[in-house]
Amino acid sequence: MTGAAPGAAPAAAPAPPARQRWLALSVLVLAVLLVGVDATVLGLATPYLSEDLRPSGTQLLWIGDVYSFVIAGLLVSMGSLGDRVGRKRLLLTGSVAFGAVSALTAYAHSAEAMIVWRALLGVAGATLMPATLALIRNLFPDPRERSFAVGVWGATASAGAAVGPVLGGLLLEHFWWGSVFLINLPVMAVLVVVGARLLPESRTPHPGPWDLPSVLLSMTGLVAAVYAVKETAVHGPGPVTAAAAAVGAGALTAFVRRQLRLSSPLLAMRLFRHRGFSGAVLADLLTILGLSGLVFFLSQFLQMVQQRTPLQAGLAELPAALGAIAAGLAAGRVARRTSVRGAVCGGLAAVGLALAGCLLLDVSASYWLLGPLLLVLGAGAGLSFTVTADVILSSVPEEQAGAASAVSETAYELGAALGIALLGSVVTGLYRGFATPAGVPEAAADEARESLGGAVEAAHGVPGAEGEALLDAARETFTEGLRAGAGVGAAVLLAAAALSWRLLRGQRLADTAENPGE
Repeated sequence: MTGAAPGAAPAAAPAPPARQRWLALSVLVLAVLLVGVDATVLGLATPYLSEDLRPSGTQLLWIGDVYSFVIAGLLVSMGSLGDRVGRKRLLLTGSVAFGAVSALTAYAHSAEAMIVWRALLGVAGATLMPATLALIRNLFPDPRERSFAVGVWGATASAGAAVGPVLGGLLLEHFWWGSVFLINLPVMAVLVVVGARLLPESRTPHPGPWDLPSVLLSMTGLVAAVYAVKETAVHGPGPVTAAAAAVGAGALTAFVRRQLRLSSPLLAMRLFRHRGFSGAVLADLLTILGLSGLVFFLSQFLQMVQQRTPLQAGLAELPAALGAIAAGLAAGRVARRTSVRGAVCGGLAAVGLALAGCLLLDVSASYWLLGPLLLVLGAGAGLSFTVTADVILSSVPEEQAGAASAVSETAYELGAALGIALLGSVVTGLYRGFATPAGVPEAAADEARESLGGAVEAAHGVPGAEGEALLDAARETFTEGLRAGAGVGAAVLLAAAALSWRLLRGQRLADTAENPGE
């Protein structure tokens, strides 16, 4: 930790030597890797967890969603807190909490306890992502080095999300469901021990107070908005989702108005007057919308339509991670040799075209079709996401790095929620209307229409050819819904590419440090 006297609030220290900078980056990406793994690993563990804890349908939804709800709600607040108390201090404190709560989650004894621990894991996770990106800004004052470092950061985030299903599938074939959370402990221990030595402290030189009403408004608005989006995707519009949307919109409006009045706001809303910043945030959100929306339903397609094991499904999705890693590492160079808007629009267009390619999928689709589509999808997302993160980080003064990083991460979480909601509403809407074969009992047909997983269970209870026909019809209709959802996603991403071309006009990545004397 910093050795400054209490209340001194020093400015960021000079960047450390090159060797220490890159070693520090390797520590930071450990945190990013684990947050990415934790966001996706639970999906494979859910059937085993359900058998052990016996959650109700509502409890199961909360177990799956509360982590992302809390992270989305707290990112802006935690980014601003790191600017005030110190980004290194917040990162190390959050890492200790993340490890401790991971252990509690692994040994949860009831569905209620699981929901509580997952929520607290979200609180700890919200401290990690904005702090890592803001520290990169402090570690790498040279823009070219920083672009590569942001590329490593983005590639690791993509790798974590993709490694989650593979690692989860491997662990679940040999251990109980809690093992997917215990893997966090040794990694966090390394992060804390090594990070305490290598990471420099940085914070805002003269921070104002951390405004609690702004924190509550931000949390309420974002959680309500994400909840409304996700519930609409699962259950369709209704009075509950409408009320949540109204609460979210009201709280976020009040949050924005309050920020414009405060002398030391939680989030400087004037950042959004910068066309490049706003365009990068929008592109960030839409990139993840396309990526997460497809991957969420593709996991079900691979396991329940093409009948792959969890490990096989995770391995099948690896090309998306490989594409994202390669494109993320090259993104800074591509953006400088072409242009920022060329790189971002090209990435968005690649994601849109990969989604359009999914219109060719059918129940027996060969992996020779799916694998290349996932590679293009990941490469496009990695290119766009990394360049936009660099633009967001470079568009603000260093003292606002934490808040700007939090905006980038909030766009990521909202994009994931909107992607699942947008494609989910199309997939679910088509799926629930499928015609069940003759001879299938009405109760089994109703269960099958609830979800593809429900169809698998219902088919087991229907003897003979009728059960097989029910499952075949469910798989075929789900695949039709997946194609339709991918088509909608493709239209959105291609329109986003055109919009980003306009918003990012003239935007460039810097070639020299803003303050060479640092």
